[in-house]
Amino acid sequence: MSTPWGEYDLTRFPEDPRDQLRAWDAADEYLLRHLEGTDLSGSVVALGDRWGALTTALAARGAGSLTQISESFLGQEATRANLARAGVAADSVTLLSTHDEPPARVDVLLVRVPKSLALLEDQLHRLAPGVHAGTVVVGTGMVKDIHTSTLNLFERLLGPTKTSLAEKKARLIFCEPDPALARPRNPWPLTYSLEMGIGPASGLAVTNYAGVFCADRLDIGTRFLLQHMPARTGPDRVVDLGCGNGIVGTAAALANPEAKVVFTDESHQAIASARATFRLCAGAAREADAEFRLGDGLSGFPPGSADLVLNNPPFHTHQATTDRTSTRMFTDAREALRPGGELWVVGNRHLGYHLKLERLFGNSELVASDPKFVVLRAVKR
Repeated sequence: MSTPWGEYDLTRFPEDPRDQLRAWDAADEYLLRHLEGTDLSGSVVALGDRWGALTTALAARGAGSLTQISESFLGQEATRANLARAGVAADSVTLLSTHDEPPARVDVLLVRVPKSLALLEDQLHRLAPGVHAGTVVVGTGMVKDIHTSTLNLFERLLGPTKTSLAEKKARLIFCEPDPALARPRNPWPLTYSLEMGIGPASGLAVTNYAGVFCADRLDIGTRFLLQHMPARTGPDRVVDLGCGNGIVGTAAALANPEAKVVFTDESHQAIASARATFRLCAGAAREADAEFRLGDGLSGFPPGSADLVLNNPPFHTHQATTDRTSTRMFTDAREALRPGGELWVVGNRHLGYHLKLERLFGNSELVASDPKFVVLRAVKR
């Protein structure tokens, strides 16, 4: 990645030489060019920096007190690796999650506009108390990601906002903070009750933190899986892989009182949601039956220790459509399962997950289907 003060070799995480997706885009480059003459000696916050491109370049330039705020474990790991590759000491940057207390004072706020408007809303609410009249606020994103609703959100929570001309299909957002602005209440996290007729999840209350997939409703793929959950009893160790708000793992725990459930996701927002959902639905008495793991899928999970893995895999990484994540999830699940253990997957029919499962497990059974989704079962032999 080229910047006004140097070039940097950047990668996504986990690193894979076959991965042709870049760890930066024109929006990152546009923002860094704009910052060439900006005073960065104060408290600088980079919000939503996807793979550490902004953080790495600014740290290498010698920005003052630099903080990155990310909701992604993978993004944080990529940042650490990219900082090391650039020769920047890791302790020169503070890496925070979206649930950590943000800096009390923010002199420069750089916002990589996320796909989720709700996540942006939540984070601007959290950062606003540290923003002052002299704070430089600049957002960046591809043109297709910046809408009138995005600008309205900056206006409503921080102050008057305008945009730049587009360059290479990227755009900047400029906001002038107004400390006297009366901000509305932060609506996140959001809790709602599910309808009946969806198996063991019927009537349960779900808690979603901002940015979790389908945060304001139950997505139809998960609903279809819940309607066709495996009926199991006994002391199973169940893994809700890519748990999101945790409703699948919670439903499995309620359907089988002897089950121990592991919720795992790379999103800080998802893990917080799953923990809140499980506590709300299963109660404090069952908290010892649940484990919440932030990380890269099932990396580091003891081989052969799971009886059942439940999975609704994503088929995109940010804006890029890719099967890389689902392939790694299925491979990790096979490693984690004991002989005879089962992987249950829901996915869009056109994605052809049955072919991957056949290749990895040697078998794939169609449990249920409708015009849009399939539920598949694979057994580790």
